[in-house]
Amino acid sequence: MTNERTNLPDWSTLMPLLPDQGPRRCALYEALRRLIETRTLAPGAKLPTTRELSTRFGLSRGAAVAAYEMLIADGFAEARIGAGTFVASAVPHLAEIAPPRARRPEPAPVLPGALGVASPDARTTVIFRRLMSTRLARPTPRAYHYGDPRGARVLREEIAAYLRAARGVRCDAETVVVTTGTQQGLDLVVRAALSPGDPVWIEDPCYPMALAALRGAGLRVTGVPVDAEGLDPALGETLAPGARAVYVTPSHQFPMGVAMTMRRRLALIEWARRTGAWIVEDDYDSEFRYAGAPLTALQGIDDAERVVYLGTFSKALHPGLRIAYAVLPEALLGPVLALRERTDRFPSTLADEALADLLREGHFAAHVRRARRRAEVARDALVEGLAAGGLAVAAPEQGLHLIANLPEGVEDAVCLPRLHAAGLGARALSSMAVGATRRNGLVIGFSGFPPDVLRAAVARAGPLVGAASPG
Repeated sequence: MTNERTNLPDWSTLMPLLPDQGPRRCALYEALRRLIETRTLAPGAKLPTTRELSTRFGLSRGAAVAAYEMLIADGFAEARIGAGTFVASAVPHLAEIAPPRARRPEPAPVLPGALGVASPDARTTVIFRRLMSTRLARPTPRAYHYGDPRGARVLREEIAAYLRAARGVRCDAETVVVTTGTQQGLDLVVRAALSPGDPVWIEDPCYPMALAALRGAGLRVTGVPVDAEGLDPALGETLAPGARAVYVTPSHQFPMGVAMTMRRRLALIEWARRTGAWIVEDDYDSEFRYAGAPLTALQGIDDAERVVYLGTFSKALHPGLRIAYAVLPEALLGPVLALRERTDRFPSTLADEALADLLREGHFAAHVRRARRRAEVARDALVEGLAAGGLAVAAPEQGLHLIANLPEGVEDAVCLPRLHAAGLGARALSSMAVGATRRNGLVIGFSGFPPDVLRAAVARAGPLVGAASPG
């Protein structure tokens, strides 16, 4: 018979102090496992008896027994009748735990003037909480099984009704797909409709996250400069003939804020019809128009089914809700849903019925009216503050941000760190360029911040802009 190793190591030096908090059996299990994995206790080494361990650590005998049972169940130890408990012969060999890596910094605090901040509304919060409570108190059977990759039908029907009435979108519940944000919708469409290496257009300057999605899919991206009429399809064909798609924000171009004229819209649709290309329309802040009714969506005048329409509830309601939508042409519906099922299965259904109630009962429309008025007041306060500081700015007729032009010789990227340090969350317009030509200015948001907070931030930051001038 094989002789068993019975000489025990000095446990007073091997065993660390167990933490005071938490289950004692788990703490002992983790300490013993660490000794085994690092070969401090070699395979075949005999472990002390549970009575010895309980005495050494002041544990109950039951806690020591439970720790050994966990080691045996996981394959780190084995019990031998009449001999005791031993380290198993085949165990992983891991190095000592390395010092923790430098932690990735947490997101910086949101400063006044930052982009992508929704406006809180106490009335909507109360209503939505009531609707959520009602739905959670009496959940339907649908809440307990996997759902439709398009999202819940009840929500898709309300989204379709809202888009037809508010944006002139040609759609029904069958062509609406609920997504976890516009970014996911864009990613699904790009990967389902295009192949790596395909040439595509994007507005220049552009929404940086859209550019990241296109490049991340391996597409060859060409920036088409934006003028007062928006993106020019004729110029796009000159710069990148044979493009398979274009990403546009026609109702309110990000970041320049211009609306694409009708002649450019018709030219873009004609280009897509003629070439078989796709138009991805991001209608990200269409609800926030301060002069007249919102512009009709590009998708609403497309009779060739070449436009993919993307929208979101993040800007109007709450980014944390993570609910957006895509309206898809029939030809893309199958490929997008197949990709959705492989990667995300189906969207969250926890809040979909409550959001559908919010839309159906008119609460969302009322919320948008209040949010629009609040954003307009904040916009005016920001414009006044910037003008007082000597920065030229035009009040936008739509959207939740504006562009402030800088004095001659002041570069946006140079003065940005000082502005952030002073508490103004502006972004550099030059950082949103696609090509070599970069426009200079500050992109400043006004949604979600009280007017007095915006005025104070601008007042603190104003002198720093002049200080950034090389002169």
